[in-house]
Amino acid sequence: MRTLTLFAAALISTAAWAQTPPWHDLGRDATKAEVQAWDIDVRPDFKGLPKGAGSVALGERVWEAQCASCHGSFGESNEVFTPIVGGTTKADIERGRVKNLEQGSTFPQKTTLMKVATVSTLWDYINRAMPWNAPKSLKTDEVYGVLAYILSLAEVVPADFTLSDQNIAEVQKRMPNRNGMVFYEPLWKANGKGDVTNVACMKDCPVETTIRSFLPDFARDAHGNIQEQNRVIGPVRGADTTKPAPTAPVGSGPKPAAVVVAAATPAGGDVKALLAANSCTACHGMAQKIVGPGFTEIAKKHKGQERLEAYLAVKIREGGVGVFGAVPMPPQPQLSAAEAATIARWIAAGAK
Repeated sequence: MRTLTLFAAALISTAAWAQTPPWHDLGRDATKAEVQAWDIDVRPDFKGLPKGAGSVALGERVWEAQCASCHGSFGESNEVFTPIVGGTTKADIERGRVKNLEQGSTFPQKTTLMKVATVSTLWDYINRAMPWNAPKSLKTDEVYGVLAYILSLAEVVPADFTLSDQNIAEVQKRMPNRNGMVFYEPLWKANGKGDVTNVACMKDCPVETTIRSFLPDFARDAHGNIQEQNRVIGPVRGADTTKPAPTAPVGSGPKPAAVVVAAATPAGGDVKALLAANSCTACHGMAQKIVGPGFTEIAKKHKGQERLEAYLAVKIREGGVGVFGAVPMPPQPQLSAAEAATIARWIAAGAK
């Protein structure tokens, strides 16, 4: 009897193990095309770099249409981002180390071309993250062209140069800070020695806060609410600049409610969600100028214009320059005609 009982228990146990686990039918293997769509990184040895070519002239056209509004016409920046070009010399290109990065330098601004060591880093970032309002929308040849234009501004390549997958390795040999990377091997080993020696207090330590820089009250809301101007991709969240600056260290007070920066698919009539979802508020405040004019300023300038809604809808989708100064308005082809018309109707009605 005892033998039969043990045999029955063994059968039950075996059946239990043989059952399909509850997660067995969840998901599926990614297809080759899906993997390929995500596997777009370009490494310093140029593995992953697609075939293609783009001239400085092509890059300049793309730059003026889609990049200059945030980075300046010559990579010198404006009110949005720090400079991309500047601070490097022909001597830096020769030796591969930027002098303005050395200790004791008083150069006021560290630019992208001063810091970056590998040209592949620039190609990869432009390809995956630019332009700001439509990442991954540039064609391969346009990425080559934009990068060629940036490099020409730093005199790494001549003005008539065409950058391609065939000559990019040679361009790498002229990067101003190509010898500027430091490899500290212990940090790559799980059992390696750290690069610092801890002499700091680790228990019941006195805390003394020293504020070294701050945003003046008059400038806090000069460009509208920073919290409403975040890119829709990534975890970055700005401060609510419509409220007074915090008097205690950030994070020491009650946990704030979650902020939804942009709806993934805004309702057709929700204009402000539509503006946020397409990063319009990164360049335009509701009333204040950021890169471009505030929406109420646009409404005021064109008030009473014949066929205003149709005019604004075209400007929104196709872009332009000259109406509010020299900074170009990049085209917004990702907007449908109906979405552009919705925004145009709202502006024409006073942007309220």
